[in-house]
Amino acid sequence: MRVLMFGWEFPPHVSGGLGTACFGLTRALTALGHEICFVLPRLKGEGLTSHVELIPASEIPVPAGSTESPLSGFPEAAADPDDPYKGLQLRLINSILRPYLTEHQYEALLYGQDPSLFDDEGAEHETKQGYRILDIPGDYGPNLIAEVLRYAVVAGVIAESQDFDVIHCHDWMTVFAGIHAKRISGRPLVLQIHATEYDRSGENINRNVYDIERYGMSSADRIIAVSHYTKRIVVERYGIAPERVSVVHNAVTRSEARQAMQIGKDHEKKIVLFLGRITFQKGPDYFVEAAAKVLDIVPGVTFIMAGAGDMTTRMIERVAELGIGRHFHFTGFLQGAEIERIFSMSDVYVMPSVSEPFGISPLEAMMYDVPVIISRQSGVSEILKHALKVDFWDIDEMVNKIVALLKFSALGDEMVERSREELRNIRWEQAAEKVVDLYNQLLP
Repeated sequence: MRVLMFGWEFPPHVSGGLGTACFGLTRALTALGHEICFVLPRLKGEGLTSHVELIPASEIPVPAGSTESPLSGFPEAAADPDDPYKGLQLRLINSILRPYLTEHQYEALLYGQDPSLFDDEGAEHETKQGYRILDIPGDYGPNLIAEVLRYAVVAGVIAESQDFDVIHCHDWMTVFAGIHAKRISGRPLVLQIHATEYDRSGENINRNVYDIERYGMSSADRIIAVSHYTKRIVVERYGIAPERVSVVHNAVTRSEARQAMQIGKDHEKKIVLFLGRITFQKGPDYFVEAAAKVLDIVPGVTFIMAGAGDMTTRMIERVAELGIGRHFHFTGFLQGAEIERIFSMSDVYVMPSVSEPFGISPLEAMMYDVPVIISRQSGVSEILKHALKVDFWDIDEMVNKIVALLKFSALGDEMVERSREELRNIRWEQAAEKVVDLYNQLLP
């Protein structure tokens, strides 16, 4: 079977769990004998090879003036006579889209207000044989949604030129691309939901993003949710019939490189780790408040917040207000060997997420023999029996569990031993087999 897959990141260039999940799932699918054509907005690094066929949309030419609008059939656009995208001439882009990008972050990046967060690249327009290729800092749409639509045009071109059996899309920024490819090819569409707008924003949702998510869920032939927690949100918040949603839990990839990264822990200097985007969804503020209370009980502990996000400045200020700066370190965004090293050094990993569709990082921490404390408001809590669980808002309970792991080594040792056994049964091969069964149900 050949699968046309649309996503936003793929190792080695990842921003979070989405890229890690795409890698693990596709590697397991190819191991089962299936072919994956994986489309990205752009691809950094020439000669990058992988187990999948990687196609950068930025290098696919689109005939000038071709193809219908990907907005065709989108209810909100059709109902609005003042649609800002009406008449938009969509062309190929070398997109600056990144996973987890908000409208404000997109605008900041677009106008160069925060170049330190992303690559500051530039190239002139190139025209050849009636095709136009747009590159940074070329003609961008007025906002993030327009960039999503531009990507969808390329999806139509790829759908016409590639042979495949099924289309598989990941999260909301691929919705128009997947639907457009489905219209042109007639192939079934699977939409995998790794996170919803309610996970990212709570009740203060971006209505444009919500509408696109709902449109994608309504248009897909089948929806994959990464947890029962996420399925409930899809059914209750988006009005999707439960029989159209299949749950396929994520897993974890164990590699030789990770097994080789073994740094001896300093048993006199305990480290408690938070690793993830420093945003509302991940609950970094609860981690900071818990840290202050833990230090009242176990004074010598070091807390590390690894990651970046829109709450970083606020967290730094709060740490200063609490007077715990000597015991608290902000590392910024980490990747690759840096993540492996920080896991290997840590004694406790805490994931206090407010709303976590799944959460791969606790599984990664367990691979380094780090006992984990996770939010009950997470998908990964459905499959982990040997992790300590708390409600994200219950700071006192979080403190009690952190202190217990720091003071009683036997508890941590027991959790580590049981976790090793548990990880043997959390494999991407199992997830891939479920996905293939779903594909087969959709094929004639």
